[in-house]
Amino acid sequence: MRMLKYLPCAVIAVVLTLSSNYLAAADAGISIPRIGAEPTLADFAGMAPSSALARSMSKVDGLIQREPNDGEPESQHTEVYLGYDQENLYAVFLAFDTQPNLIRANLSSRERIDGDDRVGLTIDTFNDQRTAVSFHSSPLGIQWDARWTEGNSFRGGFDTTFEAVWDSEGELTEQGYMVRMAVPLRSLRFPDTGEQLWRIQLGRNIPRLSEFSYWPAYATNIEGRLNQTALLTGIADVSPGNNSQFIPFLFARDVDALEKNAVGGPRFDTTTEQDLGLDAKFVFNDAMVLDLTLNPDFSQVESDQPQVTVNERFEVEFPERRPFFVENADFFATASTLVFTRRIVDPEGGVRFTGRAGNYGFGSILINDEAPGLNRKAGDPLRGEKANIGILRGFRDISEQSRVGFLISDRELGDGYNRVGSVDGRFKLNDNWITEMQFVGTDSEPRSGGKSTTGYQRNIQVNRVGRTLNTHSHFIDTTTDFRTELGFQRRDSRPDTTGIHNRVGLTFYPEAFDINSWSTTVMDFYLNDTQGTRIYHSLAPQFDLNFATTRLGFQYSDYTEILRPQDFPGAISNTRYDYDNWQLSFNNNTLESLVFGASYLSGKTLNLVPAIGSLPTVEDTNRVTFDLTWRPFDRLRVANTYFYTEVETRRGGSKVFSNEILRSNWNYQFTRELSLRFIAQYEETEVGPLTRLENEENLNFDVLLRYVINPWSAFYVGYNSNQSNFDIVEMEGERELVVTDDLRQDGDQFFVKFSYLFQR
Repeated sequence: MRMLKYLPCAVIAVVLTLSSNYLAAADAGISIPRIGAEPTLADFAGMAPSSALARSMSKVDGLIQREPNDGEPESQHTEVYLGYDQENLYAVFLAFDTQPNLIRANLSSRERIDGDDRVGLTIDTFNDQRTAVSFHSSPLGIQWDARWTEGNSFRGGFDTTFEAVWDSEGELTEQGYMVRMAVPLRSLRFPDTGEQLWRIQLGRNIPRLSEFSYWPAYATNIEGRLNQTALLTGIADVSPGNNSQFIPFLFARDVDALEKNAVGGPRFDTTTEQDLGLDAKFVFNDAMVLDLTLNPDFSQVESDQPQVTVNERFEVEFPERRPFFVENADFFATASTLVFTRRIVDPEGGVRFTGRAGNYGFGSILINDEAPGLNRKAGDPLRGEKANIGILRGFRDISEQSRVGFLISDRELGDGYNRVGSVDGRFKLNDNWITEMQFVGTDSEPRSGGKSTTGYQRNIQVNRVGRTLNTHSHFIDTTTDFRTELGFQRRDSRPDTTGIHNRVGLTFYPEAFDINSWSTTVMDFYLNDTQGTRIYHSLAPQFDLNFATTRLGFQYSDYTEILRPQDFPGAISNTRYDYDNWQLSFNNNTLESLVFGASYLSGKTLNLVPAIGSLPTVEDTNRVTFDLTWRPFDRLRVANTYFYTEVETRRGGSKVFSNEILRSNWNYQFTRELSLRFIAQYEETEVGPLTRLENEENLNFDVLLRYVINPWSAFYVGYNSNQSNFDIVEMEGERELVVTDDLRQDGDQFFVKFSYLFQR
């Protein structure tokens, strides 16, 4: 790879002043024993260790609240019993409750336990205080798992794309509920040493009280989560041994769909497709993972959540769900999103190698993508061409929760390429302050060949996290020719921008009222172009009130935006737009059967889709959003979402456009494994004469029968149908597509998908 211009080549020296006032419980830690058999809930009959096996396990109790009363003892007593054997790590939770009839427990599909009571454990198996895996369960044993990453990157916090194979069961009792977890060691990654030194956090959530409690204490006045965990010792002489997984899959579907760009005009085409592929995983030395895929399983049976995309100037971000990219996905995450794997659309095969050794970690991906060469006309030089992609990531952990690393990516297509190089660092200064820095250089050449261009980006942020005062200051500087074809760029990280945004928040916890907390936040955000012209500024103060099960919020936003000729076709000079709006939001989860939230926005907005030949204008706007989850009984979950956006002229109040989205998702759970899901989604856009948008209507139905043994062993049967407002007419011997007022089916599909995990 050619050297990248503008890539900083300097050694960053940072003097870290780490404080040592960690919680005594975390310092003391816990040692767990090797036990002689697998514990069951019967060993804890009567919500007490009733067998010799149960009494041999290590006991933890005395969880401490983080919310709503930070530092106070948990309101409901919890006991956790821990042990391990050669195959599994075991945790048995005894969750006592003085009002057991109020415990929230519903039979639902995997990871759909939001709104239910839950218990969980988080394990940092490398004792690096940077990443961990978390396993949670509802009172009925319904699983939720995720990977936790410290920091503010794209994958910071909990990443639920992590999927593990583990066992859980739960049982409601007259005193509360019990949960047993068995996490196979082969589902974990850990150092290849005789004695393990891990970190652990135990937790419980009681939604009717909005209470989150942890052992050891997880305080709000200290930045970070994993630095507040307890040392876990006692695990010795364990190894999954020969750990390999093979997941063959079969995917077949019949599709009848409208081809808008067919030769001779739009027409319907029926196709039948069968796919057979294989994903394989090999784990070496407990911490090195090789993933291989042939004709990878990139079919997506779970639909994306709806988002408003009308009148949006910038791309909307959807999460990655495909299994090939799950293993150690956080390794590739940096403050600037340089690896957004949904850019890789249709690969033939790929290989990933990730792992850790001591303080070092690495990740690499080699894969291709057929999508750029598909559906191109004859004679197009890119017809049938594939993009070849390579990514290399490395990092080293230094001191407490600090890390330095690099990332290199290369995407080759036709005669062109896009090459990216980056160095980054995260430095924890003390209990409250952290800083993240990243410097990126790019080298690009057009796909048809030609002059290459280079660009760079500087990304620096400083954050303070505390119980009362929280701040975030973020500076990003991006040159005009900066290109990252595998990345994702938001407003503040696009080419030809430089700017800073600052957020300051104050939170108070009154003791004399029924208010859990109230907070005020101010966000100030400005952008200049690289010539120094101010192109965007916003100032947004916000006020929030938090009660036990209710949240109220109010925000006022004031905007100044300048559109330049390069931003909007037809503009001949810089044009300034000033507008403002306010928003009121409300959320409530008082009832187990009904959880809802709503918001209302009113004021001014920028019409970015004016009529052809016209420039954007400031107009009046209203936006309503509404979310409601209804559980009429414990097997049925109905999630409803509604968006309505309206833009009207400031002169006369005539409609510019309105956009309406209504989605209803019904899921009936027959058993923990078997469920039936039905989704109906309707979207309509109505327009007036002051926009280039067209009247558009869309109605989609989605039915899916699922039998899920574990994340990798599952059987799906589905049907999808879509209708829109169109008709095909004959005009002068050719077919044309016209917009109508009536809905007509433009496509449907029936599909079957089966995958199964073979593990040894």
